[in-house]
Amino acid sequence: MGASDLHAHLAGGPTTVARCWALTRADGTRLGFTDHDRDLSFDGLLFRAGTGMSALALQQVTGLSVDNTEAMGALSDAALCDADIEAGRFDGAALTAWLVNWADVAQRQLMFRGTIGEIRRGDGAFHVELRGLTEALNLPRGRVYQKPCSAVLGDRGCGFDLATPGYVHSAVVLAVTESRRFDLGPMPGFEEGWFTRGRLDMQSGAGAGLGTAIKRDRTVDGVRVIELWEPLRAALAPGDICRITAGCDKRLETCRFKFDNLINFQGFPDIPEDDWMLVHASRAAVTDGGSRR
Repeated sequence: MGASDLHAHLAGGPTTVARCWALTRADGTRLGFTDHDRDLSFDGLLFRAGTGMSALALQQVTGLSVDNTEAMGALSDAALCDADIEAGRFDGAALTAWLVNWADVAQRQLMFRGTIGEIRRGDGAFHVELRGLTEALNLPRGRVYQKPCSAVLGDRGCGFDLATPGYVHSAVVLAVTESRRFDLGPMPGFEEGWFTRGRLDMQSGAGAGLGTAIKRDRTVDGVRVIELWEPLRAALAPGDICRITAGCDKRLETCRFKFDNLINFQGFPDIPEDDWMLVHASRAAVTDGGSRR
């Protein structure tokens, strides 16, 4: 039983169908919604009714254009709450949509697979843009020829293990200002600036699971102060536990001496400066006949 039985049901006259959505956030949390008037269950997930969820017509075309549609619902703990949306917990979440025979949920057809795009909210409701799998084709690909390293610290290109002792530290937040400045107390063994350009991730409290890049790491009156590029969108408080990871400024020297990972350096340090080809030989700094690099 499956899609073929659903097709037979649709061709048989009166139908008993509903739409169901399965949402998987980046932190692994799975949520199920349906526009039916009672809960449905399949694929190991409970699809909740009573969330006010509904959807517009799905736009699908041949070629490389992005399939898209929009879902709507009420802001509530059973659906998408405003605090979680504000915190960014649903950004880029994966979503799968089915057409289901609610009288026999084994009869269902996959209608859409993609990710959440823009979320608009107001007046107790939300509107979610759903983007198809071809959305990934809009992302730039390929390597960039530049002096700094193009890899992200710890990714496949970099290959550095971020769990290496001395490069990650868990600390209790002593004070937090505007959700972007964290006082962590003294941290012996980590030189000042060690975590600049690194990452801070919250391990407990209202911000658990949230994280962002570190702008500055410095010591003020014996207290280690971590400042973020942008505030975390949650109600943070003293006593919360955070984890900070060492930062990389993408330079060859940093890769070699700080991380001992020169073999995986993804930059091109010997590329001449931008104005190299525009400088006349007579105006070059070195005129000994050697390399002009």
